[in-house]
Amino acid sequence: MTKILIGWSGGKDSALTLYEIEKSHEVAALLTTVTEDYERISMHGVRVALLEKQAESLGFPLEKILISKNASNEEYEAKMKEVLERYREKVPYMAFGDIFLEDVRRYREENLKKIGIKGIFPLWGRDTAKLAQKFIDLGFKAIITCIDSKFLDESFVGRIYDEDFLQELPPNVDPCGENGEFHSFVYDGPIFKSRIPFKIGETVLQDGFYFCDLMLV
Repeated sequence: MTKILIGWSGGKDSALTLYEIEKSHEVAALLTTVTEDYERISMHGVRVALLEKQAESLGFPLEKILISKNASNEEYEAKMKEVLERYREKVPYMAFGDIFLEDVRRYREENLKKIGIKGIFPLWGRDTAKLAQKFIDLGFKAIITCIDSKFLDESFVGRIYDEDFLQELPPNVDPCGENGEFHSFVYDGPIFKSRIPFKIGETVLQDGFYFCDLMLV
């Protein structure tokens, strides 16, 4: 089987991507961008300890791409390149969970091309409402760890990503949060060997985003 890297955010779209990809590829590693100052997954706000527990349960090596809290695109690209160059001789592909944002896909493809790796997007162009339902029907479990206060109020953070959550979303919010409305942490599902144990901590508002802290137990 052809080897592939997975762009792993710890959230539902990357989990669904991994679920689809491992049917046809050998997963070489999970690549996750981590904000070094906070020791958390960038944007999602999830502690590194939980990320490491995910990788352990999934059974794949974890590559952390460490960036600073105010990282520029140049810093991100340089750090990503540094990691990818170690894989490019043996791993020709990298998969992402993007669904319909053309500019994001183009950005990824252009940067990967410089290194000689091809981007794969297994969820691309699919109906996000159907993808959300498929995620739930497959038995995946996720909790909302971050929301953009421009789209949702504080009551949506810290909730389980289930049918009730989807039904209560305002009509301007994508069911998969593809426009950055919310982010999640997947703690169980068909690709996991065991459930990730956690407890919910405090919720904080930072730079217009509500973050729900999760702690490993």
